[in-house]
Amino acid sequence: MKPVLGNARYLVVIAVVGALIAAVCLMVYGFLEGGKLVFSLIEKAEVTRKGAKEMALEFIEIIDLFLMGTVFYIISVGLYSLFINTDVRLPEWLKIRTLDDLKNKLLSVVIVVLAVVFLGQAVAWDGARDLMGLGIGIAAVIAALTWFISVKAGNKGE
Repeated sequence: MKPVLGNARYLVVIAVVGALIAAVCLMVYGFLEGGKLVFSLIEKAEVTRKGAKEMALEFIEIIDLFLMGTVFYIISVGLYSLFINTDVRLPEWLKIRTLDDLKNKLLSVVIVVLAVVFLGQAVAWDGARDLMGLGIGIAAVIAALTWFISVKAGNKGE
């Protein structure tokens, strides 16, 4: 049973590959969307305040795609380095030694994604929707996640 359980960790390769494929797809899609937007802007050759606001919103949405791709990449690298091979060449800030490290890195990126989502909504705000309710909800989630991360970091020092 011991060898079976020891080798069963390689099942995580399925999640690693799946997350990596998702990361690549999101990054490539974001790149293509960015290129399409740039060509569209050149084609229109129009400079207006409304156009600038729309352009900023579209670029924010593209950044959101890249951030989500980054989340999936971190999941892929983290699972690989935790279960398959710890000798992955990564920058020090991205090294993942425990499942808590992976969770903290993911939660940090989720906080940034939530902030970008709110920024996108704020830029697109038409005055009719309840932006404050969304902002308070996102702020509450960010505060809870930040508290969770800080409590986990505080417990490491004990």
